[in-house]
Amino acid sequence: MASLHPTLARLAPGDGRLTLGLELPLDNDWGQSRVRADREAGRPFGVPDLTEHTRLARLADRLGFAALWLRDVPLYDPVRFGDAGSVFETFTHLGHLAAVTENAVLGTAAIVLPLRDPLLVAKAAATVDVLSGGRMLLGLASGDRPVEYPLFGRDFEARGTAFREGVETLRAAWRTGPLELPGAGLGADRQLEVLPKPVHAAGIPVAVAGGAQQRPAWIAEHADASLNYPRDLGALRLRTRAWRELTGDGGKPYLTPMVLDLREDPDAAPRPIRLGLSTGSKALRDHLEQTAALGVAHVSFNLRPNDRPVEEVLRELAEDVLPHFPTP
Repeated sequence: MASLHPTLARLAPGDGRLTLGLELPLDNDWGQSRVRADREAGRPFGVPDLTEHTRLARLADRLGFAALWLRDVPLYDPVRFGDAGSVFETFTHLGHLAAVTENAVLGTAAIVLPLRDPLLVAKAAATVDVLSGGRMLLGLASGDRPVEYPLFGRDFEARGTAFREGVETLRAAWRTGPLELPGAGLGADRQLEVLPKPVHAAGIPVAVAGGAQQRPAWIAEHADASLNYPRDLGALRLRTRAWRELTGDGGKPYLTPMVLDLREDPDAAPRPIRLGLSTGSKALRDHLEQTAALGVAHVSFNLRPNDRPVEEVLRELAEDVLPHFPTP
């Protein structure tokens, strides 16, 4: 089995072990009490309060969560989507997180590659990687919001081709030595380079989110990990099995997010909610053990539906759940 990229190895220790991360923003703005308060105050739904974002990111890192993940939402669309994601520009925010955390992998879930210039993405990601000491994990997506594409001068229907070409450009930019892009007529003799280079010689690990308009076999060959959408355990079993069949003994990890409403009662029975669970900590541990048994290497929690303060939820997870799924 091929060895994992050192950054991915922090999330996927192997031997059926699971690690846990957090999807930012660390806010409870989807909780019923906050939704009511925001409505009464005239604040828009889906725009989180980021006042405490630095303190909570530091706390999460200190508590031992394996990764902090950021989404890429260029435009807030309250009519069709109603969610501003992590609000801050993704790579700018990652640079800040590189400075205020020490251990957590910094991941994107996921950069909409066809909307961005891949050479600038390569440079931005490598910059974060160097600033963080080699903790960058680049999740990439093809995007699902058609309204954004013409505003950025891109073709929504051609996003699959743009995605494939973008991944090739990223890999080329991170290699040691002069940049070669034959499709653009650029040879090594021109002696151009994208700097800085990533910390590790293998470059920056790439996780492909969802299908990205690609054949599964292409993703298995060109991605370092699969970053797939939340599913119930039955559907998840089929997905992880298909991923293992495609990747063979390559050991490429399967990563997934999960929306979590952690109930105050640790014995509370699990109840499905959109893209996740409302549950007590005991049933959550059972669910995660089943998830690990299906071959999932890493789960990232989205805590926005909680009515409880985020810090309280983080500390309970660190005390009652994280010790069962420790970060290497």
